[in-house]
Amino acid sequence: MSARPAKDRLPVNSDELKRQAAARALDFVQNGMKLGLGTGSTAKHFVELLGARVQGGLDVIGVPTSEVTREDAIRCGIRLTTLDEIDRLDLTVDGADEIDPALNLIKGGGGALLREKIVAAASDRMIVIADETKWVETLGRFPLPIEVIPFGLAATRRAVEKAFSDCGISGQLDLRKGRDGHVFVTDGGHWIVDAHLGRIPDAPRLAQSLRLIPGVVEHGLFIGLAGTAMLAGAQGIRVVERR
Repeated sequence: MSARPAKDRLPVNSDELKRQAAARALDFVQNGMKLGLGTGSTAKHFVELLGARVQGGLDVIGVPTSEVTREDAIRCGIRLTTLDEIDRLDLTVDGADEIDPALNLIKGGGGALLREKIVAAASDRMIVIADETKWVETLGRFPLPIEVIPFGLAATRRAVEKAFSDCGISGQLDLRKGRDGHVFVTDGGHWIVDAHLGRIPDAPRLAQSLRLIPGVVEHGLFIGLAGTAMLAGAQGIRVVERR
């Protein structure tokens, strides 16, 4: 694991920090690349900055991880494709809700975790961009999103709670609601249950346990997918590489 501070001092404004992290990730984009385009406030900055480079002549093609990102990419003039048309991506750039020292992540605060994980797994490299507040010693402070099928939800919740117990943790499960007060529905037509755990001492074990539950489509633990994290703070950008 290595860290490298940026030479330029960054503003403290959180949104500006996110944009600076996104700008640093652009250094890894090369002409002709096939890119995974993440979802969320930080990834949105990357899409906008990438669009400006495309307008300047950069030739890339992207696979968006959500309908929101698709609309942003089209607006920014980025050519798009799908994983049905290409088999691998050179690079995915995405944000995260939490990042631990092993570069395991919690993602899915924006509700796009299923597509985000599919795209990340189809990529040769994943770069995570975030402000420094997303760095934690142990995952779990941010609620863990679990994408579920609506059918049999009560049974799925009981199985999830048992998985928590088997892993020595517990917490409240809340069905996610949208701003309109109705159940939040993902782009894939599923629901999300947010698990308020506080601390996940063994994230890989929990990830494996949740993966085995019928009714769980996907979960927000991204284990072993991120290769690099770019964390923007008041003192600069810290670049962390997974061992």
